[in-house]
Formats: sequence, structure tokens, C-alpha cells
Amino acid sequence: MKDIYRNPTLYYILVPAIFALWPLLIWGVSLPKANRSLDKELKDYKDAGVIIDEILKLDPDRLELVDPKIDADEFDYARAVQQAANLCGIPSANYKLSSGIVLTSDKQKSQSANIALRQVDLEKFAKFISTIQLRWANLRCNSLKLTKKKGLPDAWDVDIEFKYYY
Repeated sequence: MKDIYRNPTLYYILVPAIFALWPLLIWGVSLPKANRSLDKELKDYKDAGVIIDEILKLDPDRLELVDPKIDADEFDYARAVQQAANLCGIPSANYKLSSGIVLTSDKQKSQSANIALRQVDLEKFAKFISTIQLRWANLRCNSLKLTKKKGLPDAWDVDIEFKYYY
């Protein structure tokens, strides 16, 4: 077996043949696979456009969240939570907001807040969290705690910790 490595035929014929077959492998296998992947991505992109149009027809209120007068830098927890809670049907008596100060570290500004939702059902909570995070892309949920209210079929207390990055 060790003699095969000493045979010059290996280095003069077999290695160049392998290097010559490499472009054929790319042309015959990799490029068709890449083309199929591109076609699939383009089809998914077109399908997503149709789905977005259907969502906007079924739920045109989603566009109300976009206020062109408000800049992304003008984020305010009180306004964001109030808008999301109103859209989800959560009364102001059922939520409590406590926000921290704006901190700067490594040229990145951020602000933390804790939101406590009291006696909300899972549907309103899910709509609240998706609404607020769809509206504010830089808002991250760091922690979430659900506590079931005893004696009530669908009543939960929710504690959420958010962090917004400016």
C-alpha cells in the first residue's frame, strides 16, 4: 500500500484528472441545485406577497400601528404599551408599566421595562406581545412569566421584561 504513494503515475495522471473532473462536478451537480433553490426562493417570495395582501384584507387595522409622524428614535414605553393594549382590548387598569432609564454602552443605547398584565386571557396576551413586537422591531423580550389565576378558567397574570435598543 505504501508503494502507491511512491508511484509517479498517481501524481502525474490521477491528481490532474481529479482536478479536471472538479469543474464538471460543479457544473453537473452544484449549479442545478443552486438553480432549483433560487426558483424555490422566488416562488416563496411571490407566495408571501399574496399572503401579505390577504392579511391586509382581513386585518387592515395592522396599518394603524404605523404612524409616519413618529420616528423610530422616539420610542416611548408608555405610548407603545398603551397602543398595543388598546388594540388588544386590555383595559389600562389591567396593566402596570415600570421603565428604567436609557443606558449607553459601547455606543448602543438601550432601555429596560417591566410590564405586568393582570387577569388577561391567553388570546389577548398573545395578541399583545405580537402586536408590540411587530410595531417595534428593536424591542426584545428578555423574560416572560405566566401565572394561572386559581378558580378562573382562562385568566393569567403575566410579567414581561422588555429591552429596547435605540
